[in-house]
Amino acid sequence: MIYFLIVVGLILALLLVAGELGFRIAIVRPKKKKTPKTEAHKERLIIRQRNNENFHALKPEDLSIKSADGLVLRSWYLPAKEETKRFALLAHGHKCNGPDEFSHMIPFYHNELKYNVLLPDHRAHGRSEGKYMGFGALDHKDVLLWVDYLIKRFGEDIEIVLHGISMGAATVMLANSANPPEQVKLIVEDCGFTDCHEETAHVLKGMIGFNFPLIVNLSSAICKIRAGYYFKDADCLGQMKNAARPVLFIHGDADTYVPTEMVYRLHDACPTAKDLLIVEGAIHAYSYYDAPKLYQDKLKSFFKEHI
Repeated sequence: MIYFLIVVGLILALLLVAGELGFRIAIVRPKKKKTPKTEAHKERLIIRQRNNENFHALKPEDLSIKSADGLVLRSWYLPAKEETKRFALLAHGHKCNGPDEFSHMIPFYHNELKYNVLLPDHRAHGRSEGKYMGFGALDHKDVLLWVDYLIKRFGEDIEIVLHGISMGAATVMLANSANPPEQVKLIVEDCGFTDCHEETAHVLKGMIGFNFPLIVNLSSAICKIRAGYYFKDADCLGQMKNAARPVLFIHGDADTYVPTEMVYRLHDACPTAKDLLIVEGAIHAYSYYDAPKLYQDKLKSFFKEHI
């Protein structure tokens, strides 16, 4: 009997360790940036560094606000060259930051569309405070605080586009389902997931080769205790019924990190005006890199129709 209890105790301990590890990988702020693993990632890093240099050469304004739970959140603000009431709020993905994710799109938004651009760093990312990432569940509330900031600073008559990539796409989808102010006119979600729980389970399966829902559930429970939310609280698919504004869905058909099939379920569930762009051959978050003209043309046509 005592050996049985020892074995059970060891199994439980291993499961708790695995749950803790899953939580740390998914939610805890990393101490250092990820090292590029492939030649494609190394090439993208070089391009990103050059784009960031071009962005910072424009001398964007450094902004900060406080989250509801007291964190200082930072953002870069780049005003258009000519005065305009149109704004693009660009929400980055997991373990990234505003310029790293979107500096390659700045020439399009800033020069071609002539929009004002806001690049927030989400909690526990970039220059913003926080130990635990919000994975959309908390970030969408922070994004709506940035929306409020823009309205108060620039007036009630402004028009705002929310554009997110990956976790940022989940963030803007959830913001769209949380009764956003009327100044938010439309949403662009690029390679967003259906919900954090399903996405975490998918990533774990890729790491260990099989489904292990108990580990995901344990990580989610730890996340609730430490960060204040369950993985399922970032449920874009479940909340899509409450979407308030038109949504443009974008995904690469070679995305294995956030499986392409997720975008079809999200698109089908959306009750508002919507459109869908699938970029052939694009892996996760590479759609704009691989097909910039196709991407730009779809944005322009969607914006023309709904703004």
